[in-house]
Formats: sequence, C-alpha cells, structure tokens
Amino acid sequence: MTTYTPESKQFFTALQDGKLIGSACIDCGHVMIPQRVICTRCHSDNTEIVEFAGEGVLSAFTIINVPPTSMAESGFSTKNPYCTGIVTLTEGPRISGQILNVDVANPQTIKIGSLVKMTTIERERNGEKKIFLAFEVI
Repeated sequence: MTTYTPESKQFFTALQDGKLIGSACIDCGHVMIPQRVICTRCHSDNTEIVEFAGEGVLSAFTIINVPPTSMAESGFSTKNPYCTGIVTLTEGPRISGQILNVDVANPQTIKIGSLVKMTTIERERNGEKKIFLAFEVI
C-alpha cells in the first residue's frame, strides 16, 4: 500500500493508482483537494491525507472548441471539442476535470447536477504517457 504525503506530486501518484486524495483538517474538519499541509480555513498545520470516493455531481461545465496546446496535441480541436467541468465531490470539495460520456455537439443535453464518477485518462505529453483526472457521467 502506498503512503501518500502532502507533496503535490503525490496527488498525481495517487491518480496513477486510481485514487483521488486530498487532506482533512483535524482541528476544524475542513476537507481540501488536492492535499495541503496547512488548512485553508483555520490555517492549522494539523492535517491528514484522506482518500475520496471519487463520486459527486457536475456543478459547472464548458465545451472547449479552441484547446490549449497540450489538448490539441491529444487530438482536440474545433472539429473535436471536449467538455471540462467542476465537480462537487460527495465529501464537499470541488475539483475540475474532463467530463466524459456527454454529447459535446449538443451541450444543451448536459445537465448540471448529473452524477459523476472519477476515472483517469492516459494521454501523451512531451513524448511521455501521463495520467489525467476525468469524470464520467453515470
């Protein structure tokens, strides 16, 4: 079993393991993603790593027609747009990721409040395969 630390690199290591991690403040109970050493609410350094279930609801989204270079290198373009969104996890914090299983040609069919589940996508970046966070509408 991998032991995760507050280092940001560990967030991406956890993704490679199919896990979504953050931190919880032991003093005030605030939950954060990605993990942090200091609580963003009460500024305590009494935090611990937590693993999220990876489920939540779609809170906001947009269709990207003109992608950044890294996404263009993965084949996205005006003719092949993708959806990105903000997900409110069941445990409370929000995080952004690519949204899968939606009709990007008909964004009016994508519904705020849709249930989503975490997954990962492997893409090549700078000649190296990397794992990225995504969510599937269920």
